Amino acid sequence: MAINREIKYLNQDFSGYRANLINYAQTYFPNSYTDFSPTSPGMMFMEMSAYVGDVLTYYINNQIQENFLQYSRQTSNIYDLAYMFGYKPKVTGLAVVDVDFYQELPAKVVDGKTVPDYDYSLYVGENTQISSPSNLSNVFTIEDSIDFTISSSLDPTAVSIAQISNGEPIYFLLKKTRKALSGQIVTQQFTFSSPTEFPTVVLNAENISNILDITDTDGNTWYEVDYLAQDTIFNGIKNTNVNDPNNYQNLDTPYILKTQAVQRRFTTRFLSENQLQIQFGTGDPIINDEDIIPNPTNVGLGLPFEKNKLTTAYSPNNFIFTNTYGIAPSNTTLTVRYLTGGGVGSNIPSNNLTNLDTANIKFLKTNLTPNSANYIFNTVASNNDKAASGGKDGDTLEEIRQNSISNYSSQLRNVTADDYLVRSLSMPSKYGIVAKAYTQKPNIEDYLSSLDIYILSYNSQKSLVPTSLTLKENLKTYLNQYRMIGDTISIKDAFVINISCNFEIITLPNVNNNEILLNCITSIQDYFNIDKWQINQPIILRDIQLLIDGIEGVQTVKKVEIKNKAGISSGYSKHAYDIEGATQNGVIYPSLDPSIFELKYLNQDIKGKVVTI
Repeated sequence: MAINREIKYLNQDFSGYRANLINYAQTYFPNSYTDFSPTSPGMMFMEMSAYVGDVLTYYINNQIQENFLQYSRQTSNIYDLAYMFGYKPKVTGLAVVDVDFYQELPAKVVDGKTVPDYDYSLYVGENTQISSPSNLSNVFTIEDSIDFTISSSLDPTAVSIAQISNGEPIYFLLKKTRKALSGQIVTQQFTFSSPTEFPTVVLNAENISNILDITDTDGNTWYEVDYLAQDTIFNGIKNTNVNDPNNYQNLDTPYILKTQAVQRRFTTRFLSENQLQIQFGTGDPIINDEDIIPNPTNVGLGLPFEKNKLTTAYSPNNFIFTNTYGIAPSNTTLTVRYLTGGGVGSNIPSNNLTNLDTANIKFLKTNLTPNSANYIFNTVASNNDKAASGGKDGDTLEEIRQNSISNYSSQLRNVTADDYLVRSLSMPSKYGIVAKAYTQKPNIEDYLSSLDIYILSYNSQKSLVPTSLTLKENLKTYLNQYRMIGDTISIKDAFVINISCNFEIITLPNVNNNEILLNCITSIQDYFNIDKWQINQPIILRDIQLLIDGIEGVQTVKKVEIKNKAGISSGYSKHAYDIEGATQNGVIYPSLDPSIFELKYLNQDIKGKVVTI
């Protein structure tokens, strides 16, 4: 015969368990045990049972709590959960600064003109380090190399006269600018013997930023991917006549963007603030099933059963479903180079990065005059005109929680029009810079496209120009890795409407009219700074009037007039625009076709006049 007992599950601490056990004994064993004094043997066993229950409850609750990112408290669990959500925690933030690099060139005479002798141009290799003489431990590194023989709209070279003798230049000064990161390159080696599945190594260092590169004994490069099943990466080849004979003259794209399938790949994940784990694949380099050209007979080759593919979720990064997840290193030594540094202390002031490491600097030409070459080599220098910024300490645990939840919703896929807009603007600059971008649904007649992206680029004077075909191809390749399978994207040029601005003001008595006009023009120049304008942004005349009216000494703004400037021969866009017809209630609207207003020549197309009442 079953015995029914009332069991209470609500209390989960020591005092609750103890009270429940006493009540249980008094209810169901009233005559068997009656001594509930603190020193009785029965109370000892009850309290020991309550103690065990309290400890078990704590561990059960803690284990459940640690499974949820919002409530987890253990650092290692928070890191693991962040990676599960697709977010990579940051243990340091690198400062960024523009560093100017200088070198002198001897002069030579060509066709009666004195010009720089570019045979003595230097090449500054990527990952060159610069530091401050007052703090050698605060090291900055440039990611991109510097070739003083090349000058383009994206990589201009400033040339000035350095030395003059008898009225003629004898040395020229060249200047290029690169972004530098506050990180120091650290090298570590790991030796592998026979291949094992998913081997891992751990870097132990403070403030690890990222892996620069990994190479093996045979000179092979290993590539970092987001996950081991991803077998394609972005790769850039230099935009030269050999690589692209049709478009190599497009100076807005130094590199052509390509996707490349890679076998040697790895992933990284932080185990803690001072430990970065590197994991490799499980494949045997002798048995390689990754160099497969996809065709109707092998897509989905690794799927179970290989019969029904109607409900299979394919990934553009691994639609073959291979089993190796990249090859595992074996019988080799891997050399790992990574960046460490950053933090708040890396935000150094201006004019500090003057200690240049010359180990990666060389001449591109040979057979140079030794004395001249030594002199030129010693002229190379660096400096930062502005203070470094962006350096910060790593993510706090709460920042990891919030960033992980935010990252989970995006999943690196372009779903909305804004996703495509942001992704277009975030393409790496070496593949071409998209200066302005705008997305909209296509016209009903254009049934082949589901979304139109209108873009523009800058020329060397930072004026808006149509993008080159090479840049469009790079953007197409870049977006293709993130687009939804049903999206069809059309990349088009937006229209540029060049304008001028004329205004008339009445000033207060006893003021300097020229100074007030200059202040008004400066404010309008800042207002029409092209960095502040987007495609399809209207001009609100009232805003310009209020801006001028706020200048000290201005009594009244009598007139503000915007005019269209068109004509290639005059240096403007070829597109004319009816400003008067597009003005409604003090607002100048752009055309129905995506376009942008640009005040191209800020120093000549803003004119002001002081008038009387």
